[in-house]
Amino acid sequence: MIYDDTIVALATPAGAGAIAVIRLSGKEAISIASEIFISISGKVLQEQPSHTVHLGHVVDGKRTIDEVLATIFKNPQSYTGEDVVEFSCHGSNYIQQEIIQLCLRKGCRMAQAGEFTLRAFLNGKMDLSQAEAVADLIASDSEASHQLAIQQMRGGFSSEIKALREELLNFASLIELELDFAEEDVEFANRSEFQKLITRITEVLKRLIDSFATGNV
Repeated sequence: MIYDDTIVALATPAGAGAIAVIRLSGKEAISIASEIFISISGKVLQEQPSHTVHLGHVVDGKRTIDEVLATIFKNPQSYTGEDVVEFSCHGSNYIQQEIIQLCLRKGCRMAQAGEFTLRAFLNGKMDLSQAEAVADLIASDSEASHQLAIQQMRGGFSSEIKALREELLNFASLIELELDFAEEDVEFANRSEFQKLITRITEVLKRLIDSFATGNV
C-alpha cells in the first residue's frame, strides 16, 4: 500500500439525484465508516467480511443523517487495492455533503480528482493503459468507443504491448547471437524467419500507431 492516509469523495456525478455513492479508501476506511454507521442488524461494520452489503444509518452523534447501504471491500480485493467502503445514500446535495464532511472530521482527506484510479494504478490493480481506459469508458458516447474502452480496461491493449515486447526481445537476442558468432559462420535463425519476424513486428507497430486516433495509444 502506497498511501498512509484515507480519502473520501463522491463516486457518482455531483448534483442531486435518486442515489449517490460516497467512497472511502485507505487503511482507516473501514474503522472510520464503523464510527459513523449503525447497522439495522446490529452488526459492527468493522467485523464484517469483504464484499458484503449492510443496511443501516449514517449518524453524527445522536443525529441520523440518512439511511444507507454500506458496502465493504477489503484490501487487496478492491478497486484501489486498499480497504474501501462505499455508502449508497439518497442523492440530496445536503445529505452528500453532510456525510462527506462527517468523514473529513473523522480523519479522512478529500480525494483529488482521479485519485481513486491513481491509487489503483500505484497499488498494481491496473496498468497505465487500463487506468486511461477508465476515463475513456466514462466518456464513451457510442458503441464503438464503449467496446474499445472495455477491451482496453480488461487489459487487451496491455496484452498486445506485452506480446510485442516478447517479439522484440526474441528478435534482439537472435540478432545478438548472430553478431557474436558471425565470424564462425554459425547461423542461429533462418533468414526468411528473420524477415517474417520483422514483418510481423512492423505490422503490429503500424496497427498500434494507426489506433492513436481511436484512443488506444
